Amino acid sequence: MDEVREQVRQRYALAAVQGGDEGCCGGGSCAPDAIVVDDKFGAGLYDAADAVSIPAEALAASLGCGNPLAVADLAPGERVLDLGSGGGIDVLLSARRVGPEGFAYGVDMTDEMLDLARANAAKAGATNVEFRKGTIEDLPLPDASVDVVISNCVVNLSTDKPAVLSEVYRVLVPGGRVGISDVVAEDHLSPEQRAERGSYVGCIAGALSRAEYLDGLSRAGFADAEVTFTHEVADGMHGAVVRARKPVTERP
Repeated sequence: MDEVREQVRQRYALAAVQGGDEGCCGGGSCAPDAIVVDDKFGAGLYDAADAVSIPAEALAASLGCGNPLAVADLAPGERVLDLGSGGGIDVLLSARRVGPEGFAYGVDMTDEMLDLARANAAKAGATNVEFRKGTIEDLPLPDASVDVVISNCVVNLSTDKPAVLSEVYRVLVPGGRVGISDVVAEDHLSPEQRAERGSYVGCIAGALSRAEYLDGLSRAGFADAEVTFTHEVADGMHGAVVRARKPVTERP
């Protein structure tokens, strides 16, 4: 497990240094010298209005499989957390949407990405943002501290997804919600078949199936969970939108 995490950290550290040339590779070989980021991943999944509103470096470092802000329905004054915030694109866009009364946090385990994100925030003049070092399995935020959790093609990279979902539940306020973009497998694909379609660091091998995702959210305590496929990234593997809500009254 630690070996997989280190592979992910190294790949995304290189992405930060090279401006997004490495990262989720859409099911390709993911060998260190053979990375291809196609249009199923990355900056092309953001609309033009968003793309022109943030530093080019943040956009170039986008390695995700969707646009979580398109489904998070952020409102002024809300507090937002981005899991695996990378170069900061989703944090900066969230900060604009929640306005000066709101706040946007990013958590990432890679020093190089954190340096890039902080530099991008400074270029954007964003004052309602903060980037914290940590893992998504052990979030560096207090209980019930955010209204919305977003993420862009990061949960699939974790080797302990129950811990991730439990931590997301913990940091959300009662009534808080999840709006995640991720890679999700069709239910008929076994873990072995998913691994045949791409590597862990390529955002494929670690993907949950739709049924596994829904079951994991339910076990963590979430309600109103749904997983909606948006576009295919490999045979039987899809970019997807994951939504759920923390109940206002927690179950006993």
